[in-house]
Amino acid sequence: MFTIPEWAYEFHGHKCPFMPIGYRMGTLALQHLGVGKARNHELFVFSEMGVGHPQGCMQDGIQAATAATFGKGQMHKLFYGKVAATFYWPGKGAVRIALRNEFVDKIAPHEFFQYRRKGVEPSEIPLEVSEDVIRIVLTASETDLFKVQPLAYFQFTPVPGSFNKDKCEVCGEYVFERYLRIRAGIKICIPCAGAQKEESVVYIPNITLKK
Repeated sequence: MFTIPEWAYEFHGHKCPFMPIGYRMGTLALQHLGVGKARNHELFVFSEMGVGHPQGCMQDGIQAATAATFGKGQMHKLFYGKVAATFYWPGKGAVRIALRNEFVDKIAPHEFFQYRRKGVEPSEIPLEVSEDVIRIVLTASETDLFKVQPLAYFQFTPVPGSFNKDKCEVCGEYVFERYLRIRAGIKICIPCAGAQKEESVVYIPNITLKK
């Protein structure tokens, strides 16, 4: 049976099946790429999850397994609403891993999800119920869980890191330069500029599959 370190559950905050699914997904990706955890900024992960999906817990599992974190700018959401992610390590290649429909169908009737559909939070579900669905995840084979697709022509150019910043001339707070706007000849941050929503959404990287 696959083992998840206890600290990963503590980091996530509760016991559920999708954090372990993400942990196994990240572990499998590292194996396929022939790499270890990302100590710095080597690995980039493109999660196909969006918002409002309980399955998004997989992203915490991916971060725990790979150390490719949102905080280091290595995790990006593509907002496709799928339980899948692409893992890219420059010089090593890219691989997309998706949870199989068959496994989703297998666990969907489980009592854990009956609780969730009623609005019961994971930490309030009886522990024996949570641990049983986790057991199903941890005892499944990798082939039962995942579809693995190497992406030979995957390309991605990360945003260059920069320490450059300046003060907003309205609120006085420091702003990294790429997020400053010029309004009426002054440097101004997005909130003070009253920017439209599309100006302040999360950056979605430019990735291509090109032959």
